Amino acid sequence: MLLSIAPIAAAQQQVRIHDIQGSTRVSPLVGQRVAGVPGVVTGVRGFGPARGFWFQDPRPDADPRTSEGLFVFTGEQTPAVAVGDVVSVDGLVAEYYPAAEGETPETTPNQSLTELSEASWQVTGQGGVPAEVVGPETVPVEYAPQDGAIDKRELEPQRYALDYYESREGMSLRVDDVRVVGPTDAYRALWITTKPEQNTNGRGGTTYTGYADANAGRLKVESLTDGSFPAANVGDQLRGSTEGPLDYTRFGGYVLEAARLGEHTPGGLRPESTRPQGADELAIAAYNVENLAAGNDPAKFARLAEGIVDRLAAPDIVALEEVQDNNGPTDDGVVAADRTLQEFTDAIAAAGGPRYLWRQIDPQNNADGGEPGGNIRVAFLFNPARVSFVDRPGGDSTTPVYPVAEGDRVALSASPGRIDPRNEAWRDSRKPLVGEFLFRGAPVLVVANHFTSKGGDQPLHGRFQPPTRASEQQREQQARAVRGFVDEVRAIDDQAKVVVLGDLNDFGFAPALTPLTDGGALVPLAEGLPPVERYSYVFEGNSQQLDHILVSPSITADYDIVHINAEFADQASDHDPQITRIQP
Repeated sequence: MLLSIAPIAAAQQQVRIHDIQGSTRVSPLVGQRVAGVPGVVTGVRGFGPARGFWFQDPRPDADPRTSEGLFVFTGEQTPAVAVGDVVSVDGLVAEYYPAAEGETPETTPNQSLTELSEASWQVTGQGGVPAEVVGPETVPVEYAPQDGAIDKRELEPQRYALDYYESREGMSLRVDDVRVVGPTDAYRALWITTKPEQNTNGRGGTTYTGYADANAGRLKVESLTDGSFPAANVGDQLRGSTEGPLDYTRFGGYVLEAARLGEHTPGGLRPESTRPQGADELAIAAYNVENLAAGNDPAKFARLAEGIVDRLAAPDIVALEEVQDNNGPTDDGVVAADRTLQEFTDAIAAAGGPRYLWRQIDPQNNADGGEPGGNIRVAFLFNPARVSFVDRPGGDSTTPVYPVAEGDRVALSASPGRIDPRNEAWRDSRKPLVGEFLFRGAPVLVVANHFTSKGGDQPLHGRFQPPTRASEQQREQQARAVRGFVDEVRAIDDQAKVVVLGDLNDFGFAPALTPLTDGGALVPLAEGLPPVERYSYVFEGNSQQLDHILVSPSITADYDIVHINAEFADQASDHDPQITRIQP
């Protein structure tokens, strides 16, 4: 929803757009009524709840900090103007903050959008304003100043990417022959890059390799028409010119509202397939199946099953994340997931895969986060023709599992079991599931994880820089809890084979995950890949790594991230699976 800070002042004055925009993010005239502001209409939004038009001054000033474009907000009323109309506009200068539910203009981390509201206008003629061309060298590489709230900070558009875009807020921009780095989503939006060489991975995306490099070339693109919109994948191109006014949204920040879209040219990206495991290799995969529940569209089960069988080559063990209970988001106290897992394993068998068995522990109702009522949890699938599960009684939603000595090897007090489920680190979050497996007589302990989400973190594009990543603290606590379990295992047998995997909801370079790898206790297999190839998820045009496999030092393993979802407009899940093949 849109919230406003706009105390009304009685004084009226004739000004130009650059006077309204000023040299900071917040207008120096906020709350004042202005009259006779001249400009040429460059775009019209005639649908949705935030209708209005953009207009731009054809006589810019000499200050690079002051935008020459402005949005006129008309609410649910379609404005009676057209591109090319010369207009004279009266209205109230306001700063609108796109805020999430529960946020206020004071608390939202999003930047504001300078607008005219309560507006009236006259069409006085016809004209035109050329769009400013944005190329590979136009936007600065440095993303944002790092000194706190930047609302009232003087813009430095030649130094910071966010300042560059703010200094063009509402202006008509043009990009030519650009590559797609974030696939088309359900809201008719995609992401392109204006910097084609910036952290490019082998499949055409732009990889997020560290907090110091947010990839300033990324730009969101939407359409000002409610007609067709291309279903674009990463690596596709928009050939020719994509042109329109620059807007701002809480869903990704600055967005080019295209009155003209370049021609969608597919790049030929195809889903990957990994190699089959050898007879002496234990294949272990992790796959976030995105709110899988009994009764989902059968096509979802079929597509996920095809991924398991054909793309992952039927792993011996699969750690699943986001398995919902038997009636999904219906919040009626049901926590069992046997029907969900039965439907999935049936679909895998129907796709030509093995008849997997499963192990999991039902959570307490609404205690593990995720979609309300869905009771998501992690679960194991395993192929009994290749690997045995060691069942040990005693595992439930609240009883902690711990390692025990069994002869000359380590075993579990319960299998499956949950790591320290009463620990505050797991509040409203999934508890790790540990299973004891035997492969060719060798024991392997597998820890399936789904750490707490990044929800609540401030956005990269926001008005607080650097953004506060408040959720990191809980993930660090979770990493410490898992590391504590691994240390207990290795205290009994320092050659124990332990695999820790799943959706850890953070990046390989994030300090929250450091407890897992400190001192070499676990080896992150993704570090064997070049930094730009470490990704399993695409968010706001950044290819990024949220899913991980780590192994104890005694394990010899290979590793593969199998790109079948995240880069595509048509997805079975929003995550790519990953797999390791080990030789216990």
